Amino acid sequence: MTAPGAATIDPESFLAEYAASKSFALDAFQVEACRAVEADRGVLVCAPTGSGKTVVGEFAVSLALSRGTKCFYTTPIKALSNQKYHDLVREHGEDAVGLLTGDVSINGSAEVVVMTTEVLRNMIYAESPQLDRLSHVVMDEIHYLADLDRGAVWEEIILNLDDSVNLIGLSATVSNSEEFGEWLGTVRGDTAVVVSDHRPVPLSQYMMVGRKIFPLFEPDTDGRVNRELEHAIARIEAGSADEGRRDFEEGRGFRARSAGRRSGRERGQDKIRPVGRPEVVSALQSRDMLPAIIFIFSRAGCDGALFQCLRSRKELTTPEEQEEITAIIDAGVEDIPEEDLQVLNYRQLRTAWSRGFAAHHAGMLPAFKHIVEQLFVRGLVKVVFATETLALGINMPARTVVLEKLIKFNGEAHVDLTPGQYTQLTGRAGRRGIDHIGNAVVQWAPAMDPREVAGLASTRTYPLVSPFTPGYNMAINMLGMNGYDASIRLIEQSFAQFQTDRSVVGEVRDIERLQTKVDKLRAQLERDIASFAPPSDDPAEDLVEYLELRRDLSDAEKEARRHSVEDRQIEARTILGRLQVGEVIAIPGKKMPELAAVIQPAGRKDDPRPWVTTERGWSGRIDAGMFRNPPMVVGRIKVPRHMQEQPRKHTRKVVDLLRRGNFTSPKKMREQARTRPSKQVLALREAIRNHPVHHWPAADREMLARVGEELVREERKLAKLSGRVDASTETLGRHFERIIGLLTEMDYVEIVDGEPQVTEEGERLARIHNVSDLLVAQCLKRGIWDELDPAELAGVASMVIFENRKATGGSPKAATERMADAMNETQRIYGELVSDEKRHQLPVTRIPDAGFSLSIHQWTAGAPLGYALAAAAESGAELTAGDFVRWCRQVIDLLEQIAKTGYSDDIRHNANRAIDAIRRGVVAIGS
Repeated sequence: MTAPGAATIDPESFLAEYAASKSFALDAFQVEACRAVEADRGVLVCAPTGSGKTVVGEFAVSLALSRGTKCFYTTPIKALSNQKYHDLVREHGEDAVGLLTGDVSINGSAEVVVMTTEVLRNMIYAESPQLDRLSHVVMDEIHYLADLDRGAVWEEIILNLDDSVNLIGLSATVSNSEEFGEWLGTVRGDTAVVVSDHRPVPLSQYMMVGRKIFPLFEPDTDGRVNRELEHAIARIEAGSADEGRRDFEEGRGFRARSAGRRSGRERGQDKIRPVGRPEVVSALQSRDMLPAIIFIFSRAGCDGALFQCLRSRKELTTPEEQEEITAIIDAGVEDIPEEDLQVLNYRQLRTAWSRGFAAHHAGMLPAFKHIVEQLFVRGLVKVVFATETLALGINMPARTVVLEKLIKFNGEAHVDLTPGQYTQLTGRAGRRGIDHIGNAVVQWAPAMDPREVAGLASTRTYPLVSPFTPGYNMAINMLGMNGYDASIRLIEQSFAQFQTDRSVVGEVRDIERLQTKVDKLRAQLERDIASFAPPSDDPAEDLVEYLELRRDLSDAEKEARRHSVEDRQIEARTILGRLQVGEVIAIPGKKMPELAAVIQPAGRKDDPRPWVTTERGWSGRIDAGMFRNPPMVVGRIKVPRHMQEQPRKHTRKVVDLLRRGNFTSPKKMREQARTRPSKQVLALREAIRNHPVHHWPAADREMLARVGEELVREERKLAKLSGRVDASTETLGRHFERIIGLLTEMDYVEIVDGEPQVTEEGERLARIHNVSDLLVAQCLKRGIWDELDPAELAGVASMVIFENRKATGGSPKAATERMADAMNETQRIYGELVSDEKRHQLPVTRIPDAGFSLSIHQWTAGAPLGYALAAAAESGAELTAGDFVRWCRQVIDLLEQIAKTGYSDDIRHNANRAIDAIRRGVVAIGS
């Protein structure tokens, strides 16, 4: 660990020559890390986004070239590899630099090769001759090691790379950098840990309340929240409460008085109404905060924001900039067929880009994303609406980063942003050499506490936790390269095992402490209960059993309430999605339901937000999150088109129509959903009523329960912690042994002279790098994909690649009877495999998904893009063009592996023909 401060450079060193070639002075942490690289030490550099840590990796490249050795520069994503390749070509020339990403192979035998991490992992297992003379490996974004899906690849490289190679890890700031560095030192040898928290461009934190932007902190204070900001929020919330309104955005009902509008006073509900994206852009523009990245945690939200700005007719570009933008766009789409551009909503996107707005997310066509990146880096696009994937990708800094919300969907639930995620997102703010300061702006919403935001902004580190677990391909490759015992020793040197062993020590101490506390509580309970002497052989145990039932009941009731709320939300979403213009609904209220007329329909079915006007004069959009109980349709009024187009302007006319109408509204609607007890809740209540302790004198029972409940709580903690320690002491080596046991049964491994060895079938499995590697190997081994033509093979192979992000009403389909048979056989083999995995106590392979099979079949057979996307929808998968291209490229990757397995000439021939057929049009561009 190095302390900040000036670092000296030996004038005779290569570093001095390197530093002199730069147009800027190296920071102290860069000098410290580069000195370690020149001294042939491993290095871990942890520094904020935009701090210049890649200079250390670039120095390693220059050092290797000066010494006549080779350097590999690895990145986690292809876009980052492409960008780094072009950076290094500008520095060292085309002859010296190569690129290997799976899609692209350029000058792969060069002295410096940029590659994705998986490419290097595969090289190591194949013992590629390209590893000869390799002296340095730079692992950019090494904190990807914590990624659940791909993190194991980083550890495979670190563990298997030859000891003679110096590893340079570049990471975002993590709070356990010392622990990570200590592990690297253990498995790789001498490793310097260089940490810097310094941002070259300071970051200012703001909150946007309505259309006003306030500093988050008081100036010249130690993190104290801005009082003016707190007062502004308090005035808005108090104003709403004083007028008796409970705003839609707080989900607490509907109240408004038209008197406020008549008197010209701004109503509390108007103050809290979310600001439109064009207004946000105008506020940023007025504060000279553009260019900006506005993070919105959904693809649809990004696209919706873009088209809001498009409809606003706002322009951020000059005629000269628009001319330059048009030239870049035309060059970027020249290879895309016109019929595909029509499917891709190209004309509207072109207009938005030329006016200075863009969206950027994984659902976009890669060619379109590349255009946006070019335009933004050149300063031609001023505002990008992006998902969080942009924060993990290529170098696209902005003057300002805006966070619309501090909650995101993680695939299972809506969760708060972590400090690490907040740091990663806001790290894009501030362009080095351009901006004197970067800006992070959080949009305020009701119930958002600026103190909590301040805490999030002040916590700039997060721990690196390894999810490493051996898989089939990893196990077979390690066995073939290292042998059985050495592989176990290597796996048990992983960062995951390193962290586990450390955490178990502390948890064992916690178990001892908890056990002591439990023993004391039980002794106290037995003393207390002895004076009462209830009629029972073991009254203390009976009481604990009774209190366990009460705790189970409490948990079950909470779960039932949660399910009830979720069901009501679904019901409310369904009703809102079906509402038509003119329909009158009754909205649940605290005392009486309130009538509202639908002025504009919902629009999106997944998040319906119709515009309504209530009988009390509120006008705005509502969504399912505002209801604890769904609304009810009670009638209809006529809403002319001019009212639909300007609903706020005609609020009073709609109120008059509602008051004159004769609607049969329920006299009372519950504002909160009533929870019906589940079968489990009823059974637990019955068990409690029948338990003998329930019939003890209530006063004595509840007196004893105070100690008893604490005992139950602590015993549950003890059981949970003991289970975790038991699971932790199950080492990764034992997991590896069980994998080898299953692979031996399946003839991928054989026992020779008591030692497991890889068979010919195992060598084929070693070439398959896929999350369902063993399922693919089993299908190929049994020949069920042998008779398929290229399009059919692509369709069936996609089952082990594709994951349906969003199901639609369709169902998976096969294009031919032969393809359907192969799909069914694949599912059957999957069932057998899962049964074997459970028997060997191994994680089960992911279930095959046929949602993309028809789509990729049609594309491989020559169908246009629109036809292929329609086939996906017919099969129950909603795909954007970007999704389609990504899945096509992953199918290509698997087909390339299949072609190299050597199972049969026919399958190799058909796999190669399928690859050629898929790699066309939008799929080929940028590959």
